Amino acid sequence: MIIKPKIRGFICITAHPDGCRQNVAEQIAYVQQQGVVAGAPKRVLVIGASTGYGLASRIVAAFGYQADTIGVYFERPEIDGKPASAGFYNACAFDEFAHQAGRISESINGDAFSDTIKQETIQRIQQKLGQVDLVIYSLASPRRTNPETGEVYKSVLKPVGEEFRSKTVNTDTGEVHEIVLPPANNEEIAATCKVMGGEDWERWIDQLLAAGVLAKGAQTYAYSYLGPKVTWPIYAQGTIGKAKEDLTRTAGVLNKKLEAIGGCAAISVNKAVVTQASSAIPVVPLYLSVLFKVMKQKNLHEGCIEQMYRLFASQFQQQRDELGRIRMDDRELQPDVQAEVEAIWPKITTENLKELTNYEDYTKEFLRLFGFGLDGVDYEQEVTLG
Repeated sequence: MIIKPKIRGFICITAHPDGCRQNVAEQIAYVQQQGVVAGAPKRVLVIGASTGYGLASRIVAAFGYQADTIGVYFERPEIDGKPASAGFYNACAFDEFAHQAGRISESINGDAFSDTIKQETIQRIQQKLGQVDLVIYSLASPRRTNPETGEVYKSVLKPVGEEFRSKTVNTDTGEVHEIVLPPANNEEIAATCKVMGGEDWERWIDQLLAAGVLAKGAQTYAYSYLGPKVTWPIYAQGTIGKAKEDLTRTAGVLNKKLEAIGGCAAISVNKAVVTQASSAIPVVPLYLSVLFKVMKQKNLHEGCIEQMYRLFASQFQQQRDELGRIRMDDRELQPDVQAEVEAIWPKITTENLKELTNYEDYTKEFLRLFGFGLDGVDYEQEVTLG
């Protein structure tokens, strides 16, 4: 079959296997061009390893640290003649390239929130790596099932306290329009924290510690985002922000638990990039379109792989804030960058969207997530599935 992009709302429901493979190959090539990081961890577990920052982390670990890796993710394989999810193809491509480079690469496809997958991962670590030196927690999911009670929690993207009004862009039509979001209630806030907060991260570390598969001095990092004033009501001050506050609290708890093995835990606050998760957040695609324009003009732009290489190359020793969080969003939040974003923001309309922003680059990056629009891929060629 010939696979073309089919977009519904903020998601592309098709993915191209050759395009996804090329996307992974290009990220690997970038890391190899930067060089190997000396003295880095050699056994790495990435939880949420198939797309975005998680995939980039695994690529940098394998090809920048020359580490053996285990990746955990939850992706859809090819079923009934339909393409798999982009993350599934990404993970398959990563395994292929890592094995070619002589690296151990073990992938586990299943619900990372479940204790079953946690135990399977522990067994795989014991069998293949013995222990791990670094654990990256990079899960992004709309729902989580409590492994003890079976209760299902669903996250929401809402402000807290009062309704939120702002402009956004309809990614189907390119129309700029106002969006009004009602405030979340207490139950929605709590559920979002259950899904996107630190409870599952702590559960992972507890079980890894209990099984003795964390090496002496093992480190663990989870990823977060704060963003600028224009997105605060829906992000930093919204339900997601409440969950990220819980994630930060959890880092402090884990630091104490890891003292016994000389380890540590921290949050890395990363910059805004195009991912499947960020594309679902109202206002963010429009903000990214403006940010792209400003940061590219200033030669400051970073995608997932550039950001993760900078983080990993420093061995997580970047500048930290008063809460101990690593601030990889330093370039995004530079005063001159945000001043230009704030100057452009109120002027944007449907008619001048392409003139005032880099919306075309945003849409190209969005399609790349699903394996479309990459050089060297023949999208008119038949693809055999299964």
